[in-house]
Formats: sequence, C-alpha cells, structure tokens
Amino acid sequence: MKIAFHGAARTVTGSKHLITLKNGKKILLDCGLFQGMGKDTDAMNFDLGFDPATVTMMVLSHAHIDHTGLIPLLVKRGFKGHIYCTPATFDLTQILLLDSARIQEEDVKYTNKKRRKVGLPQEEPLYTVDDAKKSIAFFKKVKAYKQWYRIDDEVEVMFTDAGHIIGSAAVTLRIMEGGKPTVVTFSGDIGRYNDAILKSPDTFPQADFILMESTYGSSLHAEAAPTTDVLLRYIHDTCKVKKGKLIIPAFSVGRTQEILYALNKAQLDGKLPKVDIFVDSPLSMEATEVVTSHPELFNKSVAKLLQIDDDVFDFPGLHFIASVDESKNLNFRQEPCVIISASGMAEAGRVKHHIANNINDTRNTILMVGYCEPQSLGGRLMRGAKEVSIYGTRYEVRAEVGSIRSMSAHGDYEDLSQWLSCQNPREVKKLFLVHGEYEVQTIFRDWLLKKGFGDIEVPERHSEIGLG
Repeated sequence: MKIAFHGAARTVTGSKHLITLKNGKKILLDCGLFQGMGKDTDAMNFDLGFDPATVTMMVLSHAHIDHTGLIPLLVKRGFKGHIYCTPATFDLTQILLLDSARIQEEDVKYTNKKRRKVGLPQEEPLYTVDDAKKSIAFFKKVKAYKQWYRIDDEVEVMFTDAGHIIGSAAVTLRIMEGGKPTVVTFSGDIGRYNDAILKSPDTFPQADFILMESTYGSSLHAEAAPTTDVLLRYIHDTCKVKKGKLIIPAFSVGRTQEILYALNKAQLDGKLPKVDIFVDSPLSMEATEVVTSHPELFNKSVAKLLQIDDDVFDFPGLHFIASVDESKNLNFRQEPCVIISASGMAEAGRVKHHIANNINDTRNTILMVGYCEPQSLGGRLMRGAKEVSIYGTRYEVRAEVGSIRSMSAHGDYEDLSQWLSCQNPREVKKLFLVHGEYEVQTIFRDWLLKKGFGDIEVPERHSEIGLG
C-alpha cells in the first residue's frame, strides 16, 4: 500500500490524497480546488497528478471548495466510482460545486473577452455547470457517524464528527490487505472544541497511519475579549463613530453562519447596535438554509436557544442580497452598514468589488475573520499592505484593516493535540502533516514528537510514500 499527496501538501488548499492498494485499487481522499496561489493557481488546478479514470472510489471529508472543488473535473476526466460523504456534506457540496462552476464559466468569459481584443485563442473553463451537475450523480451518502460502512470486500469507512463545518468528518478506513487490516485516518479539517454552533470533534479508532491537517499547528486562537464583543466593537467604532461601512469577507459555509449566530444572540441580549446588516452572497443564503436544515448537528447551546428562537441565524435589520443590481446599489449607499460577503480570502466574489469601492476611505473597515493564503488579497491586507491590486487597478489602503482570529473554524495546536489524544502514539506507525504551511508544520512536528509520536513526515506535493 502506498499514498500520494497531490494537494494540501505544504500548503493549505487543494486537498487530495490518493491511496493505492497492492492490487491496484485506488482510493481518493478529497479532490479540492487550489485557491489563492497567485499566478500558479490555474496550472496547479489543471494538473491533478493522477489519471481520474484509474481511481476506484473517493471519500470526501467535508464540503469546503478546497476539498471538493475539482470533483467535476475528476468526473469530466473519466472517474466512474462512488463518492462517499455524510448527508449534510452532500447537501452543501451540491450548491458549492454549482457556484464554483458558474465562477469558472464567468472567469473564462471575462478572460476571453480580453484575449479576443489582442487576437489570442480562446480558453476553456476547468469545468462547466453541466459538468458539476453530472458529478452529483456519483455521490453516495453515509448516514451515521461512528459506524463502520462497507464500501467493498476490502474497504470499510467510518466517519467521525470533525466539528469544522456542518457535516464535516474525519475519515477512517479499515483496509484488508494480505489477510490483515490496516487502519488509515484522514482528519479532513479539525474544528474547535468550543465552537459556537457545532459539536466538538469526536474520538476515532486507533489508527496505523494518520493524515492530519496542521493549518494552525503553531498558534493559539485566544483573544483578549470574547469573539462577539470584538465583533460588536468593530460595528460600533466603524458604523456609529466613524459613520462608515464594515466589510467582512466571510466564507459562505461556516463563517457566515457563525457571524449571524453571534449577531442574533447579541440582538436577543439587547447589545446589537441599530444598523443595517447585509449578507451579499446568494451562496451564503443557500448555505444558511442547508445549515438550518440540520439541527441534529448543533451543540447543546444552540439546541437550547432553538427552544425560544426558531431561527438562530436571523434577526431584525438583517437583509439577504440576491441580485447583482442590489449588490451594486450597496456601493452607492451613503449610510453606515455592515456587509458580509464571500469569499473569505477576498480572492473572488462580490466582496472583492466591495473592498475595491471602499478601501480608500478612512471611515471604513475591512474585517478579516478567517485564514487567508499569504498571496491572497485578504492575506496581503492582513500583512499590512499599503497598496493592493484589485482587478488590475491599484488601490491605496486607507480603510482600517482588522482581524478576529478566534473565529477560525480550524483548531489551534491545542485543539489539534486534543483530537490526537484518543490515540496511543506508540501504535501509530507514521503521521503525515498535511493542509498547512511548511514553516508551521515543522513547528507542529516538533511539538508532536514531544507528545510521543515517533515518525512524522511533511510530504511534498505529488510525492508518493509506501505504507509498508
């Protein structure tokens, strides 16, 4: 048995790991889109690193586009097997893939318009809306956490709640090869043990090999004040004191719902300032509906709140923006307001236009609330860039740039260590660190060595390693 790391290897996007058994059977873990990698992004997404037609089956950890976004391309290039995931992951993935496909088509349409003007040949999108729709037919839902599900005669899978987004799971495979079982666990993305909405990450069976995310393997998320208090302070300072706009780039799945939940609780407690709050993302609207439809996955605090509030993501003053015209009208609005819009790294979507239209006004604030690839627009703003390029135009950064690190859906190194605490380190033959920046991973590797894990590797992209 061997495993190849074709994405999220010394970087945090493009998750895809391919297990090959001795008999040639291939199991793909995730098939994500690379995001925020600068000029290399398109080339990295085009090069899967393997032939999809040879992949026997796929197991999906969760719906985020950096874990699902190349599934339509996988199917387009010949994949014929099943894709196994939880029901909530299936519900979210459907809307995310269709949205991603629309973006692919729109981006190529915009690029080709410029290429025609200079006589260059036309380009094709990675995949189309039709490709995304076709890929949905390959999904197979595994309904229960913490139960073994037989995929075929040699492979069983168990999903355990990862606490990252609704439906997210760590994937444990029990593979029969040579008359004995080998247990491989892939963490997917690990959530927080004090998440505002979701249950904490669950324990998982003792594994022989572990593939573990390490996004925040060298840091803690602790803030000097609770997340809601910091969020309310930014709203007060920007909208009430400076009379400006608060722009919050937020991922449509997970982060947007966490913000809305926090603001809803603040409104119930009488702490939310009277200000219009806009969610400018049709995808966020759809995602919020999906999250609301899975209350069985909420933690006890949310379940208790649902007894007195039938919609914990809605409150007076909240407006969902659907049409492009409504979105554009926000740019002409003079009154203070809050605009929550995708994407979280500010690399695409409507939020990029809102930043462009508001970045040069000192009254305004751009508030980052999650991880950003260093090369992304959000990453550059967080590093204190004085000038940024947006759609080819240079903008002076005059707006305030803030961040709330405690809102990350990724666990910090204490959360990651707690997730591993159910394992006997002496029985883990090898631990692979994936989904992290290399400098962070080397720090986290040293931390885990002190915890008793003896063989820890940080694989490079497209590297293939034998599992004995």
